[in-house]
Amino acid sequence: MSGPPVDLSVGLVSWNVWADLRACLLSLRENPGLRLQVIVVDNASADDTVSRLRQEFPEAELIVNAENRGFAAASNQALAAAEGRYLLLLNPDTVVPPQGLEELVAFADQHPEAGIVGPQLRYPDGSLQYSARHFPTITAALFRNTWLGRLFPKARAVQAYLMTDWDHTEVREVDWVSGAALLIRREAYEQVGPLDERFYWGSEDVDYAWRVHKAGWQVLYTPAPRIIHTVGRSTDQAVRRTIVNTHRSMYRLYCKHLARNPLSCGLIWLGVWLRAGLLLLPLWLRRR
Repeated sequence: MSGPPVDLSVGLVSWNVWADLRACLLSLRENPGLRLQVIVVDNASADDTVSRLRQEFPEAELIVNAENRGFAAASNQALAAAEGRYLLLLNPDTVVPPQGLEELVAFADQHPEAGIVGPQLRYPDGSLQYSARHFPTITAALFRNTWLGRLFPKARAVQAYLMTDWDHTEVREVDWVSGAALLIRREAYEQVGPLDERFYWGSEDVDYAWRVHKAGWQVLYTPAPRIIHTVGRSTDQAVRRTIVNTHRSMYRLYCKHLARNPLSCGLIWLGVWLRAGLLLLPLWLRRR
């Protein structure tokens, strides 16, 4: 790419979410103060995303996969093609406010210690998403989004994991931020490398933050800009497969960073797949 250096490369992974992708790409155009590179990796969509994208957004660079390669592998394709000073992994079901990316880049410029920056995420109704969190624990996994969590909705482990005692209105160093909007500094990316593609779907953002911390960088959360994130547009298309893939990634994350020996890794395997089974059981019963 000729001309001035690219300020920000935005990578989006799309799978059958054309309407959301279109809204996201339109919002990216509202950042005239940045030199943007927009890269869309399509994971074998069947909803005419590719043809529509080429017609309506010719400025976007398009990578078309013949099969769904998962989030981490497809994101790595975008990261490999990125030329910007900063690299932003952005979900297609997000909408960025006008000048939001300019504000995000300006914040990163002011904080050279940050290898990763995560902006505030909000649901479409305006409520806060707890997108900046502590690293997960096995106890939090037992209570979060499970029948135990329904029995004990105020479980301390889950509240600590989500950092619900904090109103998310100020800049703060955190353990990790959501991959729905994940800004990576070029120097950190070159040091840490690409996402771990063994995380097919889920936990790749947690793992990457872990690696960034180990490399000596900070992970910072900033309350501005506020990005709207609908959540689950792709995963809702394949609920059972999503449960299996996210638990497979959960097991890999816990064994990679928390298990101390093969025995503890085996216990984690048992607990993770018991949890997955409890989530799959109602779906199976409903299908029957």
